[in-house]
Amino acid sequence: MFIKYVIGFLSALAIVMVSMPPFIQYLKKLSFQQTINEYSLEDDQKKAGTPIMGGVLFILIPIILTFVLSFKELNLKVLLVMLAFFGYGIIGFIDDYIISIQHDNNGLSPKAKLIMQFVLAALFFFLYRNEAELYIHLPLLNADIHLGFFYSLFILFMFAGSSNAVNLTDGMDGLASGVCIIALIPFLIISLIQQQNALSIFILALMGALLGYLYYNKKPTKVFMGDTGALALGGVLAAIAMVTKEEMALILIAGVPVIETLCVMLQIAAVKTIHKRIFTYTPIHYAFRIKGMPEKSVVYLFWGAEVICAILGLMVALG
Repeated sequence: MFIKYVIGFLSALAIVMVSMPPFIQYLKKLSFQQTINEYSLEDDQKKAGTPIMGGVLFILIPIILTFVLSFKELNLKVLLVMLAFFGYGIIGFIDDYIISIQHDNNGLSPKAKLIMQFVLAALFFFLYRNEAELYIHLPLLNADIHLGFFYSLFILFMFAGSSNAVNLTDGMDGLASGVCIIALIPFLIISLIQQQNALSIFILALMGALLGYLYYNKKPTKVFMGDTGALALGGVLAAIAMVTKEEMALILIAGVPVIETLCVMLQIAAVKTIHKRIFTYTPIHYAFRIKGMPEKSVVYLFWGAEVICAILGLMVALG
Protein backbone atom coordinates (compact mmCIF):
# COMPACT_ATOMS: atom_id res chain seq x y z
CA MET A 1 0.00 0.00 0.00
CA PHE A 2 2.92 2.34 0.73
CA ILE A 3 4.00 2.01 -2.91
CA LYS A 4 0.52 3.10 -4.04
CA TYR A 5 0.73 6.13 -1.77
CA VAL A 6 4.06 7.15 -3.32
CA ILE A 7 2.85 6.46 -6.86
CA GLY A 8 -0.34 8.47 -6.27
CA PHE A 9 1.54 11.51 -5.01
CA LEU A 10 4.40 11.47 -7.52
CA SER A 11 2.21 10.60 -10.51
CA ALA A 12 -0.18 13.48 -9.80
CA LEU A 13 2.76 15.86 -9.31
CA ALA A 14 4.46 14.75 -12.54
CA ILE A 15 1.30 14.77 -14.68
CA VAL A 16 0.34 18.28 -13.61
CA MET A 17 3.89 19.56 -14.06
CA VAL A 18 4.03 18.18 -17.62
CA SER A 19 0.48 18.91 -18.73
CA MET A 20 0.02 22.38 -17.25
CA PRO A 21 2.05 24.35 -19.86
CA PRO A 22 0.04 23.07 -22.87
CA PHE A 23 -3.14 23.42 -20.83
CA ILE A 24 -2.29 27.07 -20.11
CA GLN A 25 -1.79 27.66 -23.84
CA TYR A 26 -5.14 26.00 -24.52
CA LEU A 27 -6.87 28.27 -21.99
CA LYS A 28 -5.28 31.30 -23.65
CA LYS A 29 -6.51 30.10 -27.04
CA LEU A 30 -10.04 29.89 -25.63
CA SER A 31 -9.62 33.35 -24.03
CA PHE A 32 -10.42 31.98 -20.58
CA GLN A 33 -8.53 34.81 -18.90
CA GLN A 34 -8.63 36.84 -15.73
CA THR A 35 -10.35 40.22 -15.81
CA ILE A 36 -8.86 42.72 -13.37
CA ASN A 37 -10.90 45.52 -11.81
CA GLU A 38 -9.64 48.98 -12.77
CA TYR A 39 -9.44 49.88 -9.07
CA SER A 40 -7.11 46.97 -8.25
CA LEU A 41 -3.58 47.55 -6.96
CA GLU A 42 -1.02 48.41 -9.65
CA ASP A 43 0.80 45.10 -9.19
CA ASP A 44 -2.47 43.22 -9.70
CA GLN A 45 -3.22 45.11 -12.91
CA LYS A 46 -0.30 43.23 -14.49
CA LYS A 47 -2.19 39.95 -13.95
CA ALA A 48 -4.87 40.87 -16.47
CA GLY A 49 -5.06 38.23 -19.17
CA THR A 50 -3.71 35.43 -16.97
CA PRO A 51 -5.58 32.19 -17.77
CA ILE A 52 -8.13 30.93 -15.25
CA MET A 53 -9.63 27.46 -14.70
CA GLY A 54 -6.24 25.96 -13.83
CA GLY A 55 -8.17 24.03 -11.20
CA VAL A 56 -9.51 21.71 -13.89
CA LEU A 57 -6.26 19.71 -13.92
CA PHE A 58 -5.88 19.29 -10.17
CA ILE A 59 -9.51 18.17 -9.98
CA LEU A 60 -9.48 15.56 -12.74
CA ILE A 61 -6.05 14.02 -12.20
CA PRO A 62 -6.45 12.96 -8.52
CA ILE A 63 -9.87 11.50 -9.29
CA ILE A 64 -8.55 9.46 -12.22
CA LEU A 65 -5.49 8.28 -10.30
CA THR A 66 -7.62 7.24 -7.32
CA PHE A 67 -9.78 5.08 -9.59
CA VAL A 68 -6.68 3.53 -11.19
CA LEU A 69 -4.74 2.87 -7.98
CA SER A 70 -7.52 1.85 -5.59
CA PHE A 71 -10.43 0.67 -7.72
CA LYS A 72 -10.95 -2.48 -5.62
CA GLU A 73 -10.86 -0.50 -2.38
CA LEU A 74 -13.24 2.28 -3.38
CA ASN A 75 -16.18 2.69 -1.02
CA LEU A 76 -19.08 5.09 -0.68
CA LYS A 77 -17.10 7.51 1.47
CA VAL A 78 -14.33 8.00 -1.09
CA LEU A 79 -16.75 8.14 -4.01
CA LEU A 80 -18.74 10.86 -2.27
CA VAL A 81 -15.60 12.82 -1.45
CA MET A 82 -14.71 12.77 -5.14
CA LEU A 83 -18.29 13.65 -6.05
CA ALA A 84 -18.14 16.73 -3.81
CA PHE A 85 -14.75 17.66 -5.27
CA PHE A 86 -15.96 17.32 -8.85
CA GLY A 87 -19.40 18.79 -8.21
CA TYR A 88 -18.19 21.98 -6.54
CA GLY A 89 -15.62 22.24 -9.32
CA ILE A 90 -18.48 22.22 -11.84
CA ILE A 91 -20.20 25.09 -10.00
CA GLY A 92 -16.94 27.04 -10.09
CA PHE A 93 -16.42 26.15 -13.76
CA ILE A 94 -19.82 27.61 -14.66
CA ASP A 95 -18.92 30.78 -12.76
CA ASP A 96 -15.52 31.04 -14.47
CA TYR A 97 -17.06 30.39 -17.88
CA ILE A 98 -19.58 33.21 -17.47
CA ILE A 99 -16.78 35.54 -16.31
CA SER A 100 -14.71 34.59 -19.37
CA ILE A 101 -17.40 35.12 -21.97
CA GLN A 102 -18.70 38.34 -20.39
CA HIS A 103 -15.20 39.72 -19.72
CA ASP A 104 -16.05 40.93 -16.22
CA ASN A 105 -15.82 39.52 -12.70
CA ASN A 106 -19.54 39.15 -11.98
CA GLY A 107 -20.11 35.54 -13.05
CA LEU A 108 -22.89 33.69 -11.24
CA SER A 109 -24.92 35.78 -8.85
CA PRO A 110 -24.11 35.08 -5.18
CA LYS A 111 -27.66 33.79 -4.71
CA ALA A 112 -27.46 31.37 -7.64
CA LYS A 113 -24.04 30.14 -6.53
CA LEU A 114 -25.25 29.57 -2.96
CA ILE A 115 -28.33 27.69 -4.12
CA MET A 116 -26.18 25.40 -6.27
CA GLN A 117 -23.82 24.79 -3.34
CA PHE A 118 -26.74 23.90 -1.06
CA VAL A 119 -28.24 21.57 -3.66
CA LEU A 120 -24.95 19.70 -4.08
CA ALA A 121 -24.47 19.44 -0.31
CA ALA A 122 -28.02 18.09 0.00
CA LEU A 123 -27.29 15.51 -2.71
CA PHE A 124 -24.11 14.53 -0.90
CA PHE A 125 -25.98 13.97 2.35
CA PHE A 126 -28.87 12.16 0.62
CA LEU A 127 -26.45 9.62 -0.87
CA TYR A 128 -24.52 9.31 2.39
CA ARG A 129 -27.46 9.32 4.82
CA ASN A 130 -27.55 5.54 5.39
CA GLU A 131 -23.92 5.54 6.55
CA ALA A 132 -23.83 8.97 8.14
CA GLU A 133 -23.49 9.20 11.89
CA LEU A 134 -25.77 12.03 12.90
CA TYR A 135 -23.55 13.58 15.53
CA ILE A 136 -20.61 15.94 15.74
CA HIS A 137 -17.67 15.20 17.96
CA LEU A 138 -16.33 17.94 20.24
CA PRO A 139 -12.65 16.97 20.57
CA LEU A 140 -11.67 19.20 23.48
CA LEU A 141 -14.64 18.04 25.55
CA ASN A 142 -14.41 14.47 24.21
CA ALA A 143 -18.17 14.55 23.81
CA ASP A 144 -20.64 13.81 21.04
CA ILE A 145 -23.65 15.95 20.26
CA HIS A 146 -26.37 14.04 18.42
CA LEU A 147 -28.11 16.38 16.01
CA GLY A 148 -30.56 14.04 14.33
CA PHE A 149 -32.33 15.84 11.48
CA PHE A 150 -30.34 19.01 12.19
CA TYR A 151 -27.15 17.23 11.16
CA SER A 152 -28.31 17.54 7.53
CA LEU A 153 -28.68 21.31 7.97
CA PHE A 154 -25.27 21.42 9.61
CA ILE A 155 -23.78 19.70 6.56
CA LEU A 156 -25.44 22.16 4.17
CA PHE A 157 -23.88 25.13 5.90
CA MET A 158 -20.53 23.39 6.41
CA PHE A 159 -20.16 22.68 2.69
CA ALA A 160 -21.28 26.15 1.61
CA GLY A 161 -19.11 27.80 4.26
CA SER A 162 -16.01 25.77 3.43
CA SER A 163 -16.24 26.25 -0.34
CA ASN A 164 -16.79 30.00 -0.01
CA ALA A 165 -14.01 30.30 2.58
CA VAL A 166 -11.39 28.87 0.21
CA ASN A 167 -12.80 31.07 -2.56
CA LEU A 168 -12.22 34.15 -0.39
CA THR A 169 -8.68 32.98 0.35
CA ASP A 170 -7.87 32.66 -3.36
CA GLY A 171 -6.63 36.18 -4.00
CA MET A 172 -2.85 36.09 -4.29
CA ASP A 173 -0.32 34.04 -6.20
CA GLY A 174 0.08 30.70 -4.42
CA LEU A 175 -2.01 31.65 -1.40
CA ALA A 176 -5.02 29.31 -1.60
CA SER A 177 -3.12 26.39 -3.13
CA GLY A 178 -0.42 26.52 -0.45
CA VAL A 179 -2.96 26.88 2.35
CA CYS A 180 -4.96 23.89 1.07
CA ILE A 181 -1.87 21.67 0.73
CA ILE A 182 -1.07 22.40 4.37
CA ALA A 183 -4.69 21.84 5.46
CA LEU A 184 -4.76 18.45 3.73
CA ILE A 185 -1.81 17.11 5.75
CA PRO A 186 -3.77 16.62 9.01
CA PHE A 187 -6.56 14.88 7.11
CA LEU A 188 -4.00 12.61 5.46
CA ILE A 189 -2.67 11.61 8.88
CA ILE A 190 -6.21 11.08 10.19
CA SER A 191 -7.17 8.93 7.18
CA LEU A 192 -4.02 6.83 7.62
CA ILE A 193 -4.79 6.30 11.31
CA GLN A 194 -8.36 5.32 10.41
CA GLN A 195 -6.96 2.98 7.75
CA GLN A 196 -9.05 4.55 5.02
CA ASN A 197 -6.55 3.56 2.34
CA ALA A 198 -8.43 4.72 -0.75
CA LEU A 199 -9.10 8.09 0.87
CA SER A 200 -5.41 8.38 1.74
CA ILE A 201 -4.46 7.72 -1.88
CA PHE A 202 -6.90 10.38 -3.03
CA ILE A 203 -5.57 12.96 -0.56
CA LEU A 204 -1.97 12.24 -1.55
CA ALA A 205 -2.82 12.48 -5.24
CA LEU A 206 -4.59 15.78 -4.59
CA MET A 207 -1.60 17.11 -2.65
CA GLY A 208 0.74 16.10 -5.48
CA ALA A 209 -1.51 17.74 -8.08
CA LEU A 210 -1.77 20.92 -6.00
CA LEU A 211 1.99 21.03 -5.56
CA GLY A 212 2.42 20.78 -9.33
CA TYR A 213 -0.15 23.53 -9.81
CA LEU A 214 1.59 25.70 -7.20
CA TYR A 215 4.76 25.64 -9.31
CA TYR A 216 2.89 27.56 -12.02
CA ASN A 217 0.75 29.59 -9.63
CA LYS A 218 3.60 31.01 -7.54
CA LYS A 219 4.53 34.63 -8.21
CA PRO A 220 4.67 35.64 -11.01
CA THR A 221 1.67 33.43 -11.68
CA LYS A 222 1.12 31.80 -15.05
CA VAL A 223 -2.37 30.46 -14.24
CA PHE A 224 -5.16 30.92 -11.70
CA MET A 225 -7.26 28.10 -10.27
CA GLY A 226 -10.39 30.23 -10.64
CA ASP A 227 -13.63 29.45 -8.86
CA THR A 228 -13.32 26.04 -10.52
CA GLY A 229 -10.47 25.13 -8.20
CA ALA A 230 -11.36 27.24 -5.16
CA LEU A 231 -14.92 25.96 -4.73
CA ALA A 232 -13.76 22.38 -5.39
CA LEU A 233 -11.06 22.61 -2.72
CA GLY A 234 -13.47 24.03 -0.16
CA GLY A 235 -16.01 21.33 -0.96
CA VAL A 236 -13.48 18.52 -0.72
CA LEU A 237 -12.17 19.72 2.66
CA ALA A 238 -15.73 19.66 4.01
CA ALA A 239 -16.38 16.21 2.52
CA ILE A 240 -13.18 14.75 3.97
CA ALA A 241 -13.98 16.24 7.37
CA MET A 242 -17.42 14.64 7.23
CA VAL A 243 -16.34 11.11 6.27
CA THR A 244 -13.54 11.13 8.87
CA LYS A 245 -15.94 12.57 11.51
CA GLU A 246 -13.70 15.58 12.11
CA GLU A 247 -16.24 18.25 11.24
CA MET A 248 -15.38 20.46 14.20
CA ALA A 249 -11.63 19.97 13.80
CA LEU A 250 -12.03 21.41 10.27
CA ILE A 251 -12.57 24.82 11.84
CA LEU A 252 -9.02 24.75 13.20
CA ILE A 253 -7.39 22.75 10.43
CA ALA A 254 -8.65 25.22 7.82
CA GLY A 255 -7.96 28.13 10.14
CA VAL A 256 -6.80 30.65 7.54
CA PRO A 257 -9.89 30.33 5.29
CA VAL A 258 -12.06 30.47 8.43
CA ILE A 259 -10.34 33.67 9.58
CA GLU A 260 -10.66 35.18 6.10
CA THR A 261 -14.40 34.46 6.16
CA LEU A 262 -14.91 35.80 9.68
CA CYS A 263 -13.15 39.03 8.78
CA VAL A 264 -15.40 39.52 5.75
CA MET A 265 -18.50 38.83 7.85
CA LEU A 266 -17.39 41.24 10.59
CA GLN A 267 -16.59 43.91 8.02
CA ILE A 268 -20.02 43.62 6.41
CA ALA A 269 -21.75 43.67 9.80
CA ALA A 270 -19.79 46.74 10.91
CA VAL A 271 -20.53 48.67 7.72
CA LYS A 272 -24.24 47.88 7.97
CA THR A 273 -24.58 48.64 11.70
CA ILE A 274 -22.07 51.32 12.67
CA HIS A 275 -21.30 52.45 9.08
CA LYS A 276 -17.57 52.04 9.61
CA ARG A 277 -14.94 49.57 8.50
CA ILE A 278 -13.08 47.69 11.21
CA PHE A 279 -10.44 46.40 8.77
CA THR A 280 -8.57 48.32 6.12
CA TYR A 281 -9.85 45.88 3.52
CA THR A 282 -11.30 42.40 3.26
CA PRO A 283 -10.57 39.62 2.42
CA ILE A 284 -7.97 40.38 5.05
CA HIS A 285 -4.91 39.37 3.01
CA TYR A 286 -5.43 42.48 0.87
CA ALA A 287 -5.17 44.68 3.96
CA PHE A 288 -1.54 43.61 4.36
CA ARG A 289 -0.86 44.56 0.73
CA ILE A 290 -2.47 47.96 1.18
CA LYS A 291 -0.27 48.52 4.25
CA GLY A 292 2.77 47.99 2.03
CA MET A 293 3.73 44.33 2.60
CA PRO A 294 4.96 42.62 -0.60
CA GLU A 295 2.64 39.94 -1.99
CA LYS A 296 5.15 37.13 -1.47
CA SER A 297 5.59 38.12 2.17
CA VAL A 298 1.84 38.11 2.74
CA VAL A 299 1.56 34.65 1.17
CA TYR A 300 4.39 33.27 3.31
CA LEU A 301 2.85 34.85 6.42
CA PHE A 302 -0.50 33.19 5.73
CA TRP A 303 1.17 29.86 4.94
CA GLY A 304 2.91 30.08 8.30
CA ALA A 305 -0.37 30.86 10.04
CA GLU A 306 -1.98 27.87 8.31
CA VAL A 307 0.85 25.57 9.48
CA ILE A 308 0.08 26.59 13.06
CA CYS A 309 -3.66 26.08 12.51
CA ALA A 310 -3.11 22.66 10.92
CA ILE A 311 -0.89 21.49 13.77
CA LEU A 312 -3.36 22.70 16.39
CA GLY A 313 -6.26 21.14 14.50
CA LEU A 314 -4.49 17.80 14.25
CA MET A 315 -3.62 17.87 17.97
CA VAL A 316 -7.24 18.58 18.80
CA ALA A 317 -8.50 15.86 16.44
CA LEU A 318 -6.14 13.25 17.86
CA GLY A 319 -6.41 14.42 21.45
